[in-house]
Amino acid sequence: MAYNPCAANIVPFHSIVSIIIRTDEAENEYRMTMKTKSVYICQSCAFQSPKWAGKCPSCGAWGTFVEEVVRDEKRKSSAGAAGTAKITTLNEVESSNGDKLITGIAELDRVLGGGITRGSLILVGGDPGIGKSTLMLQICAAISKHAPIYITGEESLQQIKMRAARLTNVPDNLMLLAETDIYEVTKAIAGSEAGVAIVDSIQTMQSAEIDSTPGSISQVRECAARLMEVAKRTHKPVFMVGHVNKEGSIAGPKVLEHTVDTVLQFEGEGVYSYRILRALKNRYGSTNEIGIFEMGETGLREVHNPSEIFLTQRSVEESGTAVCASIEGTRPLLVEVQALVTPTSYNVPQRSSTGFEYKRLQMIIAILEKRLGLNFAHNDVFVNVAGGVSLNDPAVDLGIAAALVSSLRDIPVAQGTVFIGEVGLTGEVRTVTAIEQRLGESQKLGFKRAVLPQANVKKMIRGYDIELCGVERISLALAQIFS
Repeated sequence: MAYNPCAANIVPFHSIVSIIIRTDEAENEYRMTMKTKSVYICQSCAFQSPKWAGKCPSCGAWGTFVEEVVRDEKRKSSAGAAGTAKITTLNEVESSNGDKLITGIAELDRVLGGGITRGSLILVGGDPGIGKSTLMLQICAAISKHAPIYITGEESLQQIKMRAARLTNVPDNLMLLAETDIYEVTKAIAGSEAGVAIVDSIQTMQSAEIDSTPGSISQVRECAARLMEVAKRTHKPVFMVGHVNKEGSIAGPKVLEHTVDTVLQFEGEGVYSYRILRALKNRYGSTNEIGIFEMGETGLREVHNPSEIFLTQRSVEESGTAVCASIEGTRPLLVEVQALVTPTSYNVPQRSSTGFEYKRLQMIIAILEKRLGLNFAHNDVFVNVAGGVSLNDPAVDLGIAAALVSSLRDIPVAQGTVFIGEVGLTGEVRTVTAIEQRLGESQKLGFKRAVLPQANVKKMIRGYDIELCGVERISLALAQIFS
């Protein structure tokens, strides 16, 4: 048979068809495994929509939809295939010794539940310029023996050094990393000798696997999941600094707050030097604790006796002021509440409240009008909590009512009087908790008289060097004060 030079390149038709079929199957399998689609995601609540909308149907926010490319990854699964996950019984799990990293910053350790829990992911949020980065650097200085690493995505290393020079005790060998790629960040945390990691901020981190801009819902959620994974795997605590939006809540989806172990809110008024660190969520401690700091030229300073500081500028000869004993977590806090009741020049009188819930103020005014016959209908009412503190304790109701009546009648409250009690809708003064701590703090600061619920007086176990005026109704309380 004659040699055909083209015969070597001849391939049977059925082989070509087989190759084409296998190629198409591989391509289809790849497409099924990795699909990309464009969706619109609400930057407030992470609601997804196939098309843009002006108002989010889930949270009601306007103008929050942003187009993002999402990859839909489908993993192969076979029915009945044996899994590789290992099931462990409870008695096989090694007990944790429960040790925590004690920072030495008493206000911070109290809020965290006794210290930093190993392997935890902590989210610290706050307004711009409130002092989050300063607090993080001071934490690095306090736990320098645990070799912390400070990862910055917003500032340069030179800017970090300038801030560290202003503070005290920041070690020169503090490990720094300027990086925004979450893969490099997690690799640095796991591969270094660092015992604690601080990421400033989570909104600047990005993953190459997500086709969206840093700070978007998808990026924040993915980066937080990566940091959670490295924290649990390496047993190293990780701090994440987060921004807040214009509503005052931490930017990003609520799922971010559900993912982390602890959420700390760093808050304070811009005109005041005091800062409050509040736990909004804590899997390892109470969510009622607060830490109080004062911002100075050399950083944040702990405030061990905030009651004395909040009362330093109190004027005892003016009407419309009263002192309330509040409880924040386990800490008693004495603050001054101020009320201004003045004739209005409008058809509808104004009601304004700073540091106290507006609806509760309306309720107290209604109780005073109904139960005591006082008239606030032709007066503007302004209430302010001195020092920039926000009060959520219902035990300050009696003090608010006393300040309102004092301003309305222009009669000062007797010097050395502190008010403790919740006011009910029927005008009764209801019992409150932690009365011993409140009275102990009042006695320590030199108060001579306490107006409190009669039910609490009956349950007293020990005596106090302070006159206890037990009342059952708000009418009796105010009658004794302004008689």
